[in-house]
Amino acid sequence: MAHPNLKIPDGGGEECGRGHACGFCPQEQTCTLDKRAHNKTLVEARLGEIGQIVLVLGNKGGVGKSTVSANLAAGLAARGFRVGMADADIHGPNQSRYFGFAGEHIRVDARGLAPKHFTDPALRHGLRVGSLAFMLQDDDAPVVWRDAYKHDFVHHLMGSFDWGALDFLIVDMPPGTGNELITLTDLLEGCDVGALLVTTPQAVAQMDSLKAARFCLERGLPVIGCVENMAGVVCPHCAGAFHLFPEAGLGEKLTALGIRRLARLPLDPAIAAGSD
Repeated sequence: MAHPNLKIPDGGGEECGRGHACGFCPQEQTCTLDKRAHNKTLVEARLGEIGQIVLVLGNKGGVGKSTVSANLAAGLAARGFRVGMADADIHGPNQSRYFGFAGEHIRVDARGLAPKHFTDPALRHGLRVGSLAFMLQDDDAPVVWRDAYKHDFVHHLMGSFDWGALDFLIVDMPPGTGNELITLTDLLEGCDVGALLVTTPQAVAQMDSLKAARFCLERGLPVIGCVENMAGVVCPHCAGAFHLFPEAGLGEKLTALGIRRLARLPLDPAIAAGSD
């Protein structure tokens, strides 16, 4: 259910006969422009102000894509870059909680939807956060949408949110290589975009995550590298390290695909506490 001051896109995909990103425009009802052409122009204008777009994906749920996305965005912002955090996980939008906006909503203004602005003394420009969570009546309200609705929301995420000028837009992708990922890669064709893979060490996670890698390679989407998450635990008492998951040869598999392993992140209770 939508927040009373907003309207969730009413679906229809390519056959709906209107512009996807026009849905949150205050002038939509009286606009005389061709909606489809106007939508294309609006999305292109938004994307034209963004430098690098990074899709954080992994196909597998529960490997830490949202955690890596949030920390990547915060890390870039701490280095003085202008950063946006786009939450494309329609069924499980978590970025509102990571940045302290759980339960908050946004309204339409003259420029569309204003992302929440996360500020911190360590972040020169702050950090802009856009998520479907800001349009839900309650944090635990399920989003039960068919693909046409998802198709529309991806356009809204890129075109209706007023991202402004950014050096980086980090996109937290949902699990899977389906509608959301296909729609977004179609929409971002021609942009400066790359994928960051996230997986955990065990074979069952790698089996799914490497499918996302193959999607990128077959689609021609540049892969920046892979983050191996939950790669061991450091004991808080003796500082000794041990592994929860058996080694399943991730390094060799990534090498075979021509993908670099950029980092190995251990399980850390401080990250879990900070995220919640």
